[in-house]
This record gives sequence, structure tokens and C-alpha cells, in this order.
Amino acid sequence: MIKEAFGTGNTVEEAVENAKKALAAPENANVMTEIVEMPTKKILGLFGGSQAKARAYYESSPIEKAVAYLLTILKGMGIEDAKAEAKEVDGDIVIDLDCGDDYGIVIGRRGETLDSIQYLTRLVINRENEEYKRVSINVGNYREKREKTLRSLAHKNANRVAKYGRNVTLEPMNPYERRIIHTAVQDIEGVTSHSVGSDADRRVVITLKEGVKPTHPPKSGYGRKGGYNKGGRGGYNKSRRGAPRNESVTPTETRSPRTDAGAASVSLYGKIN
Repeated sequence: MIKEAFGTGNTVEEAVENAKKALAAPENANVMTEIVEMPTKKILGLFGGSQAKARAYYESSPIEKAVAYLLTILKGMGIEDAKAEAKEVDGDIVIDLDCGDDYGIVIGRRGETLDSIQYLTRLVINRENEEYKRVSINVGNYREKREKTLRSLAHKNANRVAKYGRNVTLEPMNPYERRIIHTAVQDIEGVTSHSVGSDADRRVVITLKEGVKPTHPPKSGYGRKGGYNKGGRGGYNKSRRGAPRNESVTPTETRSPRTDAGAASVSLYGKIN
């Protein structure tokens, strides 16, 4: 993308200098200049004549384009003094924002505003760029805190699945967050994960690996609060009154893991201070 500006002056040198000032290019930019119009003298020193006109321009990099677009969005949100530091890491553009006390506005509910800004920035810089670039925007160390929360959530529920054998379905997440969950689940032996749903409703399901048995399977015929029962609720089954005290009760086959339709939905979003 070419950025340009024009300047005029009584001399060519003055016109070039004014064009450069109007361009306000970054220090590391390779600024080029050209003379659009040469100055002409006035006739008899009184009539006609014109100033010199110059053009200054440079080709902006994806990083410069991303920062410029990002700051424009933030200004439109009423954040005037935002600062952005951008760098390229392994071919991706990583941007750290400093919004002062306004970082909560930029992050939004469940990080949705930040994700939307990141998505739009990625579209803009790749619109005219031959090589596709990923964009990662962070503010107030939100990404690091969010990753820590997600990994903790993944480990907690993966251990629960390994213990009881029941599938756990998490709330919908974007691809970045689902990737963190899938990676964290790999740390827990005997469990695996996959994604279901589409678009904004796509979510992660954590299950036992095929052929793996839970370490603490629920016993059939016992209520959650303890005590043998007939209908699945707590309390002693009246039909067993009179049975010998030493009579053994053989539990039935352990319950198989629930399907996705019956999986528990776990809320993962908490306030991050």
C-alpha cells in the first residue's frame, strides 16, 4: 500500500520538505520524492507565477498498516491516547496495546470486542498483501491470563472425565481458545477432545479415549447422595427389607459415558482481574 502526501513551496527544496512533513512517515520508512510542478517566476515581478509542487511517498509494511488501522478503530471508540507496539514473530504480526484504564472497553465481554478488532485488522492487512499474515492483538496481558484460565479449566474437566467417564462439553469458543483446550487436554492420560457445532456455536467436548475405563465409575443403583435405591433417588430400597444383613449385592455393569446430547455444559468464563 502506497502512502503519499504533497507539499508546495517557493523553491523545489521547500516543496519537498513540506511534502515530507505532510507525509509524516515512520523513521525506518524508505521515503521517495518527486517534483510534480516546477516553480515559475512572475511576469515583470508582478503577474502570474506559481510555486513548486512535490510529492513524497513510501510503501507501508503490513505492520505499519495494522497499527495505523488499529489506532483508527480505537480513536473511533473514544480512546484517544492509545499506543501500539508491533513486531513480526515467525511471520505473524503481534501487537501489544496500551490503552491506560480503557482496556476493559477494548477487551469486551468474554474478549469478544478484542477478537472482533483482531479479525478486522487481519482482513485489512491481507486485502492487498500477497503473503498471508496472522494478527495477534493483546491488551493488559489479557491473552496470557485467558490462556492460564483455559488450561486450568481443561485440566480440571479432563481429570473429571478420566475419573467418572462422563463426557464434558464446554461453552462455545473461538478457534484460538479451542486450540488451547485441545492442547491442554493432551496432558491428561486416557482422555481426548474434539469439537462439535459450527460457527459461533462450535465448542469442545472432552471424552475418554476408546477402550479406556474410568477410574471411579458410578455404581448402578446408588443415588448421588449415597444409599441403595430403586428409582435412582437417595434412600434405602423398601423392597430389600428382610434380606439377610450379610447378603452381598452385586452392582450391575458400569454406566457408559454419556453422549454429546447429554453431556454437561461447563461455564468457563470468569472475571479476570
